[in-house]
Amino acid sequence: MHSARNQAIETMETTDLVIEVIDARCPLASSNPLVETMRLHRQRACLKILNKSDLADPAVTELWLKELNAQKNTTAIAINTKKPNTVLQILPLCRRLAPHRNDGTKPLRMMIMGVPNVGKSTLMNAILKRRVANVGDEPAITKTQQRIQLDNDTLLVDTPGMLWPKIAMDSDGQMLAASHAVGVNAYYEDDVAIYLAGILRTRYPHVLQARYGIKDVADIDDVAVLERVAAQRGYRIKGGTLDFDKACHTLLLDYRSGALGGVSLETPASRAAAVAAHDIAQAEKLAIKEEKERKRTEHLAGNRRIKTDEDDAPKQR
Repeated sequence: MHSARNQAIETMETTDLVIEVIDARCPLASSNPLVETMRLHRQRACLKILNKSDLADPAVTELWLKELNAQKNTTAIAINTKKPNTVLQILPLCRRLAPHRNDGTKPLRMMIMGVPNVGKSTLMNAILKRRVANVGDEPAITKTQQRIQLDNDTLLVDTPGMLWPKIAMDSDGQMLAASHAVGVNAYYEDDVAIYLAGILRTRYPHVLQARYGIKDVADIDDVAVLERVAAQRGYRIKGGTLDFDKACHTLLLDYRSGALGGVSLETPASRAAAVAAHDIAQAEKLAIKEEKERKRTEHLAGNRRIKTDEDDAPKQR
């Protein structure tokens, strides 16, 4: 990731436009803050592509498009790379976003960025209408940057998937894991499945009923949802105990494949609430830390005063 970040910074210097591919099911959780920092530093326009929109809740995707298109120097569209017609709009839109490159003197230089397994290479292959980038349903398939000359006027650079050093909000990490943007060794599958079950239970109870026959969603908790999945599918281990791990794996696979239908993990409203809660928690942690430091400082100052008083006291013979 460190090497990919350094390469991206270097390439950004000669880039006219950033194409950031994000997951339509969790647009801000899958948006690398480093990308925003780098492009704003260089004052580059950004085309945000909400990929995998066929797997997301269409009503929520519309809310995200409105939110993102309101941002300065940013244009957002939702596509499904499995439908070529949705990809055809990308290059004409890029040319409109960089009008200074329409004079034929220099090529339009575009840079595709995003987190691992969000569909950057699939998008590139769809734009070019041929396979030039390796793709697969695993994070970190692309290892190095690939430069493709589309024509005399257009250059496209595909970059490796890049995560940021520290994911501030736990919920972002859960959404990235659920959406298969991080390797399986980086998370506990049961934790992520329980998180996903909670979202489905509160926002998409009809999905649980339709897919797994769970009718009393409002009366059970997140863990019980997975137990019902195991029971409905007949997942049991030796002795007849429900196979909870297999149920977790099944729920995640069903979400990732689209078998659950259109599901979005975050909305603009839920994102705002999560950020507000995180900021409050961080402020409380900072207040506790400052209070501890204040008490420590007072304690050290008190010890210094005692030591000074002892040194100043007349010595008895």
